[in-house]
Amino acid sequence: MLSSPWARFYSNSCCLCCHVRTGTIILGVWYLIINSVVLLILLSALTDPDQYHLTSAELGSEFEFMDDANMCIATAISLLMILICAMATYGAYKQHAAWIIPFFCYQIFDFALNTLVAISVLVYPSTIQDYLRQLPNNFPYKEEIMSVNPTCLVVIILLFISIILAFKGYLISCVWNCYRYINGRNNSDVLVYITTNDTAVLLPPYDDPANGAAKDPPPPYVSA
Repeated sequence: MLSSPWARFYSNSCCLCCHVRTGTIILGVWYLIINSVVLLILLSALTDPDQYHLTSAELGSEFEFMDDANMCIATAISLLMILICAMATYGAYKQHAAWIIPFFCYQIFDFALNTLVAISVLVYPSTIQDYLRQLPNNFPYKEEIMSVNPTCLVVIILLFISIILAFKGYLISCVWNCYRYINGRNNSDVLVYITTNDTAVLLPPYDDPANGAAKDPPPPYVSA
């Protein structure tokens, strides 16, 4: 029997200890907590701008760290992320596969962004030194990082990004397997309902009430 080549990556367990549905619920709750903390920090910054406001002198650059417009955009993104994470958690808990799709799309988008960062570091390694020079002078371990050999620094950053991408890819596979599990279970429940319900049996064309009066079945074929 032919099967999809992606079927070999399908598994009902994740992290070698729990079901993909449980893992998706834990992942959704974890993202929900993180984005809730970020939202609280942003709301605190909006209510008390002086506490979180960094001037250009403190940053050593010509731009401010974050103005009110960027704070509002970040707050809106945090609210959207909370909604997406809550939908994924609810969908995995109540076994509604469609509710998991927005969270899965966010994971794909985040993975693509990190991949672009890795490609940019690999193609333009000099951007790392430029980025380090733009950091404020009081940034922790700035001088120690800049004193590292640029080639070694690029290798370390690429290795770190590769580990992050591998972990994110594993989380994407867990959420995708959870979606397939819930979707397949819902489809199997529908099939079981159809096969056990006598009224769901499809009638032949000659007994179909929609075709008008019942017709006689065709005579059997008799060979000469």
